[in-house]
Amino acid sequence: MNLDPLLAHIHPEGEIPPVDCWHPEHAGEMDLVIAADGRWLHEGAPIARPRLVRLLSTILRREADGRYALVTPAEKQFIRVEDHPFLVVDAEPDAEGSWWLTTNVGDRLALGEGHRLSLSETPAGETVPEVPVRFGLAARLGRNVYYRLVEAAEHRALPGGGEELGLVSDGVWQPLGRLDHGETT
Repeated sequence: MNLDPLLAHIHPEGEIPPVDCWHPEHAGEMDLVIAADGRWLHEGAPIARPRLVRLLSTILRREADGRYALVTPAEKQFIRVEDHPFLVVDAEPDAEGSWWLTTNVGDRLALGEGHRLSLSETPAGETVPEVPVRFGLAARLGRNVYYRLVEAAEHRALPGGGEELGLVSDGVWQPLGRLDHGETT
């Protein structure tokens, strides 16, 4: 993949290029895997340069058919993602009671209406929260972040029985998990 056309569109402040507007005709497959643990592997070897991973993450999008692609104005390369392309590695509350999440590739998101937690299954069959990031891409909560949010969580009764564990951020309920009757955290 030739990154030169992309580099001309990258802003030094780390802004995300408009990959949703790019529709190149040339497409191919790249031997790049984003592992469930957040590592980026090219031809089986981890990409060791965080700046390169960040650059690649800014040109990643999810296609309508569910496949993941790195996109520049000139070409599109399909890659494989084992679970979600990003992991949430940090969570911080602000003075107003909203939570800010940071991904392993440097995105910072405010939990709220635009970035709501939802529960989904990992490839291992565990139900873990995820949050949308951009262009059809989502981030899975890392275990340490999940437990940090659980410490601040509250219980709410579910219609039909059981309870849901979650928290409010920017006035929006953010679910962290469901508890069966009698289960505690």
